[in-house]
Amino acid sequence: MKVLAYTSPARGHLYPIVPVLAELQRRAHRVSLWALPSEVPAMRELGIDAHPTAAAIGQIELDDYKGRTRMTKGTRALATFLARAEHELVDLQDAIAKVKPDAVLIDINCWGAAVAAELAGVPWAMFSPYLLPLPSRQAPPYGLGLAPARSRLGSARDALAYPLARAIIDRTVMPGVDALRRRQGLPQLRRFRELLSQPQLLLVLTVEGFEYPRGDWPENVRFVGAVNWSPTDPLDATDQMADPLVLVTCSTERQLDERLIEVALEALPPAGISVLATTGDVHDPDRFAAPSGSRVVGFASHEPILARAACVICHGGMGITQKALAAGVPVVVVPFGRDQFETAQRVKAAGAGVHLSARRLTAPRLLEAVEQALRLRPGAERIGRAYAAAGGAMAAADAIEALALTGEGAPEARR
Repeated sequence: MKVLAYTSPARGHLYPIVPVLAELQRRAHRVSLWALPSEVPAMRELGIDAHPTAAAIGQIELDDYKGRTRMTKGTRALATFLARAEHELVDLQDAIAKVKPDAVLIDINCWGAAVAAELAGVPWAMFSPYLLPLPSRQAPPYGLGLAPARSRLGSARDALAYPLARAIIDRTVMPGVDALRRRQGLPQLRRFRELLSQPQLLLVLTVEGFEYPRGDWPENVRFVGAVNWSPTDPLDATDQMADPLVLVTCSTERQLDERLIEVALEALPPAGISVLATTGDVHDPDRFAAPSGSRVVGFASHEPILARAACVICHGGMGITQKALAAGVPVVVVPFGRDQFETAQRVKAAGAGVHLSARRLTAPRLLEAVEQALRLRPGAERIGRAYAAAGGAMAAADAIEALALTGEGAPEARR
């Protein structure tokens, strides 16, 4: 079987499917990957037939950090994905012509690639590394970061908020997506949820135990648990650091979240808590003044750190949040934009960590949030067990194999 995977230019969307692709290759399937150009060498070192996505796609910057409000940040992010769609269409069509795959797997943010996959006439799947933006009468509308309704007043809130939430994505995204579809002879889709119903398989890299309870998931949805990968680091970033140890991470996409590190270094070391902070490629680690016993580095492999960490402080990206919970480590989430407000609310609702507003981010409040999170380790461990039971990369590979053979994802992978 030949599988073609296509991702948006973001490590947070590439790394989660690397174990899935590796598992498919272990089963003797041929895997080809189109990904962020800077990550192609690393993927090839893993033995994956990797290719760079079109340069024009990566040149369209995700600039939601320029927005002043949550609404403007959201619309800027959606506009970025829409602007990339035209280039993705051509890029994936060329890739399909080259590979002639038996199945295609695409990123949920690649709306132009979704058109190309639908046109190709081969079985295709979409994967979501974050919570699904699908409406439900049993859960609050996605995108506003709302907690579940627990009263008639909460239900009334949801009823009023749903039109706003739909308008944000449907009015921003669907006119452009439908224009692209019409030019390719495909039928119009008025709602974003209809776009997510097009693939025969919608792989969700989380579990229902982390989602808000609901019983109306579409038939193409398959939950496979937290799946992620990161480059190995031969150095022990925690060497000579004392316990308790807290890991602090920033987004791998540009955001104004460097204050997370600044406040953590101010709040935690005086309380006897060591801080190891990773900045990714976005912030210069040398700009932060780490006291003795704490460190700020550009990159460190998170897995060995999580084996020791008492808590994780992060922006609420699903990658690091689920890595922490999979290791049974509670989380303090300080969201700055995108889907991070939704993630923060799920962490809080699951009893696996604390949601702290960026506007309220001060040293005393962060220390208090960490102390509270430390008491929530049982909740984090419960979510970690649910992730392990979901099957991870093996369950995802099972579903993709079933898709290629029958045109449907393996039903047993859903729950």
